[in-house]
Amino acid sequence: MGFNLGNALAGAVTGFMETGNPWVGAAMGAAGAFGGSTNLGNIAGGLGNGAMGMLNAQSEGFQVAMYGEQLRHQEHMQFNSQAFNEMIDEKSENMREANTLRDVQMSQFRADNQIVKKFVQMIGE
Repeated sequence: MGFNLGNALAGAVTGFMETGNPWVGAAMGAAGAFGGSTNLGNIAGGLGNGAMGMLNAQSEGFQVAMYGEQLRHQEHMQFNSQAFNEMIDEKSENMREANTLRDVQMSQFRADNQIVKKFVQMIGE
């Protein structure tokens, strides 16, 4: 077991490039220099994978929270839309009732006018 400068540099560069952590790179370089970086490389890779797993879990949690917020927003919009539709339906019904009452009133005016005309004709004869 000797000192191998090539393995030291390869391990250090690999560790730094995989994790972005200079301490892991130095540890992998030291392990490579003194007899193989396999075990420490696997440890560093495992740490890198664990960190990536944590980031993925955090991202997934954020996505779930955003999906929940989107559902809440859609339910709120549905509620507002339903309330608006009910208000418009009620307003339309009120307008139909007012039109019907106006039509009845106009018919009554016409009937009253006819009665007055006949009454005037009877007086004039």
